[in-house]
Amino acid sequence: MTSILQSLSRTVHYSLALAILLFLGLHYFGDGFAFDRTYWSWLARYIHVIVATMWIGLLWYFNFVQIPNMSKIPDEQKPAIGKVIAPAALFYFRWAAAFTVLSGLILAWLNGYLHQAMTLGLDGSYGKNMAIGIGMWLGVIMAYNVWFVIWPNQKRALGMVECSPDIKASSAKTAMLFSRTNTLLSLPMLLTMVAAQNLY
Repeated sequence: MTSILQSLSRTVHYSLALAILLFLGLHYFGDGFAFDRTYWSWLARYIHVIVATMWIGLLWYFNFVQIPNMSKIPDEQKPAIGKVIAPAALFYFRWAAAFTVLSGLILAWLNGYLHQAMTLGLDGSYGKNMAIGIGMWLGVIMAYNVWFVIWPNQKRALGMVECSPDIKASSAKTAMLFSRTNTLLSLPMLLTMVAAQNLY
């Protein structure tokens, strides 16, 4: 067991294998289910939840752990964060954001409410479509912030792109403010997503 858990790759592969075994067990020892639109909708939702957990988890890591504690780290140790940890975290952060939006759009399409949700239920459907639509638009805005504001500014702030010290400092502040904006939007986004699934 220790040899599995000491390797992230092995841990993830075993986790995936366990999930597949559980899936097969639920299929063959339960009532079974068809590989129809409902199945593909479930699979899209499962992927959506996984990548969204990665995205929002990293967003909260940056805002609740890394940013507040950077001032407590001695200057000689800060390059470890800026050159190693932050770039790796930002890689998963931005791709999780992209796949969250993509899987969410696919899920909405499979369930037949993509148009109604993206128009906030203003076609007269309201209720669930308005709730999920608000959550979807908040997610799109947050993903836009990740790819087109936070990531370009973080590249300058972390020295991945050459720039003057003034621009580097300004970029770090901009990235932080937009990361905080996404944190501000995260709870309303999650509320509307959960409300759409459970209150309507």
